[in-house]
Amino acid sequence: MALAGASSSACLRRLNPLLFSAHRRPAWTPRRAARRFCAAAVASERDVFTSPEVAKSFDFTNEERIYKWWESQGFFKPNFDRGGDPFVIPMPPPNVTGSLHMGHAMFVTLEDIMIRYFRMKGRPALWLPGTDHAGIATQLVVEKMLAAEGIKRTDLTREEFTKRVWEWKEKYGSTITNQIKRLGASCDWSRERFTLDEQLSRAVIEAFVRLHEKGLIYQGSYLVNWSPNLQTAVSDLEVEYSEEPGNLYFIKYRVAGGSRDDFMTIATTRPETLFGDVAIAVNPEDERYAKYVGKLAIVPLTFGRHVPIIADRYVDPEFGTGVLKISPGHDHNDYHIARKLGLPILNVMNKDGTLNDVAGLYSGMDRFEAREKLWSDLVETNLAVKKEPYTLRVPRSQRGGEVIEPLISKQWFVTMDPLAEKALHAVEKGQLTILPERFEKIYNHWLTNIKDWCISRQLWWGHRIPVWYIVGKKCEEDYIVARSAEEALAKAQEKYGKSVEIYQDPDVLDTWFSSALWPFSTLGWPDLSSEDFKHFYPATVLETGHDILFFWVARMVMMGIEFTGTVPFSYVYLHGLIRDSEGRKMSKTLGNVIDPLDTIKEYGTDALRFTLSMGTAGQDLNLSTERLTSNKAFTNKLWNAGKFLLQNLPDRSDATAWDVLLANKFDTEASLQKLPLPESWVVTGLHELIDRVSTSYDKFFFGDAAREIYDFFWGDFADWYIEASKTRLYHSGDDSASSMAQSVLLYVFENILKLLHPFMPFVTEELWQALPYRKQAIIVAHWPATDLPKNSLSIKRFQNLQSLIRGIRNVRAEYSVEPAKRISASVVAAADVLDYISKEKQVLALLSKLDVQSIHFSELPPGDANQSVHIVADEGLEAYLPLADMVDVSEEVKRLSKRLSKMQSEYDSLLARLNSGSFVEKAPEEIVRGVREKASEAEEKISLTKNRLAFLQSTVSS
Repeated sequence: MALAGASSSACLRRLNPLLFSAHRRPAWTPRRAARRFCAAAVASERDVFTSPEVAKSFDFTNEERIYKWWESQGFFKPNFDRGGDPFVIPMPPPNVTGSLHMGHAMFVTLEDIMIRYFRMKGRPALWLPGTDHAGIATQLVVEKMLAAEGIKRTDLTREEFTKRVWEWKEKYGSTITNQIKRLGASCDWSRERFTLDEQLSRAVIEAFVRLHEKGLIYQGSYLVNWSPNLQTAVSDLEVEYSEEPGNLYFIKYRVAGGSRDDFMTIATTRPETLFGDVAIAVNPEDERYAKYVGKLAIVPLTFGRHVPIIADRYVDPEFGTGVLKISPGHDHNDYHIARKLGLPILNVMNKDGTLNDVAGLYSGMDRFEAREKLWSDLVETNLAVKKEPYTLRVPRSQRGGEVIEPLISKQWFVTMDPLAEKALHAVEKGQLTILPERFEKIYNHWLTNIKDWCISRQLWWGHRIPVWYIVGKKCEEDYIVARSAEEALAKAQEKYGKSVEIYQDPDVLDTWFSSALWPFSTLGWPDLSSEDFKHFYPATVLETGHDILFFWVARMVMMGIEFTGTVPFSYVYLHGLIRDSEGRKMSKTLGNVIDPLDTIKEYGTDALRFTLSMGTAGQDLNLSTERLTSNKAFTNKLWNAGKFLLQNLPDRSDATAWDVLLANKFDTEASLQKLPLPESWVVTGLHELIDRVSTSYDKFFFGDAAREIYDFFWGDFADWYIEASKTRLYHSGDDSASSMAQSVLLYVFENILKLLHPFMPFVTEELWQALPYRKQAIIVAHWPATDLPKNSLSIKRFQNLQSLIRGIRNVRAEYSVEPAKRISASVVAAADVLDYISKEKQVLALLSKLDVQSIHFSELPPGDANQSVHIVADEGLEAYLPLADMVDVSEEVKRLSKRLSKMQSEYDSLLARLNSGSFVEKAPEEIVRGVREKASEAEEKISLTKNRLAFLQSTVSS
């Protein structure tokens, strides 16, 4: 394998790790041929896995085959055989309309890492998958499909429409599930749930009924986010704000009873809402308008409607004109002011976005059409002051893209204060831990300032609200909440007589209401005797994006405590957004969306997962093709390491050799003390790695774990130990040394595969299955034991050896020694250091490209020290490399002299520019700074070259 060092060749090998060394075993030997035939036979028999002995690289097309094999073996189901508390993750249910994007890839990767780790740790691991019915999104998709057939939703009955939606769901609803499987998600698909399943629907109705019985659900008319096109209220989460060009309209409001000069100018971005004005407000300390407070203003174009002029500290005197029109029926801030001050609420808009009769002559006009007509009329009546360009923060529907209107509407609400209080206490008491911790403040702030939750939606697709009204009675006064139509009718007949007629509320519940029950509705609640509920509730971890901490996570906490008396999970792990390489949010508009499925085809699932896992919890991750390319190379490096091992392990049929190899254990202090230095060093390093990585997994520091494994595998194992092992395998002539190296290679590699499996499940399983005598799949293999013995002395000693090797390599590179040329060296150190360094003479020679017969060990410098390059590898460890072995000194003097002359000329030219006043004063600052930096670099190179030239000349003269 490529050796870690400063040379450019090492860097190149890192970028293209297809070969471990230029010195490879012959391409064909009878022994290898027999083993390759054996491996091929095994592969064809199982028809699942491919060995590195028969494939040059890991084939990504094998991933789906491996996944199906895992699933067919039942590995994804929780196994109680090894005991331990269950580890449970409820999957955030993606929309049934969804198509895989990088956000999905992120949560699948992180959750699968968790579940695979704890499965290997022996805990019964359940990752419970499912999909959300996604009320608005799904209804939109089906309406578009019907429109293509020339059919409107309103052309159908509710029953006919929902039947068409179910048909669509059966045909296309599994798309997102299959794509999630492609990412390697080891979910228990036998427990897959859908939020409109019969069981989950029963849980939703039960939750509504119980909340209503406690007085926590009520009906009322309040300001909500309204989608005119969808004709429904939408949640805050479904409203996205975008900055768009617009106008700020300045309008005169005359003061009643005053002269023509008595008017107040207001600035608004939505003049069409002036018909809903109920007051004009100014700041009480604004002297400009103090004389008008308490008087009345005339609302323009309303045939003289008067509204009071009031003072309130909410008004910012610095914004606009310092005068605020209060339209509580069409603005959230105005609504709260009106509620606080007891002002009336006036609605001027129909639910389809047209103005109603309150708008007088503008009644029936579309809101945007009315805006233009209104402004034209204001100009004509001299009530328009001016119109200025203004950047608007426009609320748009996340689903349909239309502009959302704040609108008064009769809806169902949940009283949140008593629920929020318990959710706050859960974090305060340590019953719930939020990771990263900084999100606790956001969680606490939202729950402390929580508003009642609008849970009704004017849709046909979703959970119908379990409320029935009495024919002939007012809805607000007479309604029945029941678990079924039969129960509702029975209650109605008991109260109103047998002839009573009832009808169900047409609205459905907010999708977030059903998903708030997800951690326990999926396990059988409200049936508390359900085996799944008893075994797997509460869950262990809820992992999701930080952007839905309020809308989903907090609501699950509240509902879990309310209905089960228990916090629904112990940990909340929040990941960040995935951005492009420049840190921009991915969007179709920017054209920077990276498709996970396309990425998998090019780089493989393992490389994608490993790249996504390298982020930090809660922080956004910039995804680049460079990172993906690097981690694809990492996959190849693993594959080639497996190839090297298989080519250098005993034949599978050689039972005696395998008995010896597998008998070597490294779990005691004594076993480590007996190992040669490189073996003791790499095993100790592995044991330290296992401890660090296991701790990182337990703390959910997945990025740290990934980097630790990557660095150890590539830097220590591949670049150093595999190369060192070749001295035992090819040059020692000692079967016991060779066998020990084989044992260590196998031991370290198989444990690296285990540590890496949660991140890169496919390539690690493929490699694991290729290793002889594997009794079980790696997905269910035991996690490596921690607190294994370490030989700290071997770490220090091997580091000294590495420093010596690096020093020799650097000198070879500096003097451009031909790669194949073997040179001599004198190693100088104290007796105890020479003892362990000299024992690894073969390793030193191989990795430094020294002539093994010309390496001398001594406690004193050699006689030709003045004609050698002196290396100080470490305190008390030095080496002398004879110049004559590396270069033709006289020729090197000539070459350096010529080079020095050229460098001096370039340096003088740079100095001349810097000494020119006109250049320094007139040239751009960055240009001048660049010349100064070049001059500084040139000066340093000249100094180094002079020193080396002086050294060479001294050796010639001596």
